[in-house]
Amino acid sequence: MNFVSVRIITSDVQRLVRFYGEITGMPVTSYTEDFAELATPACTLAIAGTRTLQLFGGDIARPADNQSAIIEFRVGDVDAEFARLSDMLGDALVQKPTTMPWGNRSLLFRDPDGNLVNFFTPVSAEAISKFDK
Repeated sequence: MNFVSVRIITSDVQRLVRFYGEITGMPVTSYTEDFAELATPACTLAIAGTRTLQLFGGDIARPADNQSAIIEFRVGDVDAEFARLSDMLGDALVQKPTTMPWGNRSLLFRDPDGNLVNFFTPVSAEAISKFDK
């Protein structure tokens, strides 16, 4: 088995496409007005409009209602990313870069739909070795 993607359901696909393209600096490919993907070497973040839910049988997910998942991106330097994004984040900032007990330095913020996003950099020897496998 291979974990390949996470999909966000949104009522405004283009808003999230712009947001994730801007924060990652990576291209987001729009396949239709209701579906786009940000492909990274490790995983894909899919962004889908509410109309796509009909293909799965109806009202199975609600946009902007996530209260349990965090979308995480490993970055080369979380402090540099914070400096780059700090003006853009504004009230979306949840936590400035902080070193966590498990060895990652993390920046936590919300996307326009309120989903939590974590940019992190492994900083302890154990965390670095874990991600360099």
